[in-house]
Amino acid sequence: MRAARIGDLGANPIEEITHETAIWTFQLLLATLAIAPIGYLTTWHRLMPARRMVGLFTFFYGCLHFATYVVLDWFFDVEAIVEDVVERPYITAGFTGFVLLIPLAVTSTRAMVRRLGSRRWQLLHRLVYVSATAGAAHFLWQAKADLRRPGLYAGLLAVPLGIRLWQRPIAFGPVGLDPTRKARHEVLPEPVENGGEA
Repeated sequence: MRAARIGDLGANPIEEITHETAIWTFQLLLATLAIAPIGYLTTWHRLMPARRMVGLFTFFYGCLHFATYVVLDWFFDVEAIVEDVVERPYITAGFTGFVLLIPLAVTSTRAMVRRLGSRRWQLLHRLVYVSATAGAAHFLWQAKADLRRPGLYAGLLAVPLGIRLWQRPIAFGPVGLDPTRKARHEVLPEPVENGGEA
């Protein structure tokens, strides 16, 4: 994004835009997942009300990344896109991660929480962890030689995942941002990303 603003996209602008939107998507996803653990470990819950918005920004950048792939990379060639998704594991992982964000974004409102019921809504929004894992796999598999950045992000993702597995679901709270909960209690019920958190 910064490169686009200053007009320095290099010799392959499409690749640069694809890369930058992917980085922003994953960074925002990590930020969304980190909010609940921060509140749980520090009892500082002021970030909880922002969790849903950060999650929606995650989905927004995910849409930009996917649109770049479909429009600029493949020029709406559906047959080629399907073949690419099926044949290349890192594309499969990325596509899976993005698709899983869609129901989280669609059901991120208070009205959807009421319609689904708190329990079913929380179960649905645990898909954010599957999406994040798929995103990490996408990032790692597409790296050709330098695995430092993908490895760092995968390590950062392991922290909230580890905390989530370590804590009993009832103690740590729901995976997604339940808009009907008070910020003080949302830390113990749980976060989302790209969808519910997003």
